[in-house]
Amino acid sequence: MCRNIHTLHNFEPAATDDEVHAAALQYVRKIAGTTKPSKANQAAFDHAVAEIAHVTHHLLEDLVAVAPPKNREEEAAKARARAERSGRYAPRPVAAQA
Repeated sequence: MCRNIHTLHNFEPAATDDEVHAAALQYVRKIAGTTKPSKANQAAFDHAVAEIAHVTHHLLEDLVAVAPPKNREEEAAKARARAERSGRYAPRPVAAQA
């Protein structure tokens, strides 16, 4: 589950609210041991995601970077290249255009 949490610090453009929420959601899923909580636990699950996203925003605002910001697309291309070399990446088929 947590393999989907990506580094959010020191990127240009900065992490979006959606990216921070997705990281918080993956973290809570891992800690809770479930991807979908029961109805009895939904409120606690949602509250935890919101709190972790909130704290993550503060963390990202307060961190100091000594290196220049990384380019998101360049880093994604490097990750795809690493995955291709290891055999874990299959390119998505391009949809046929009408």
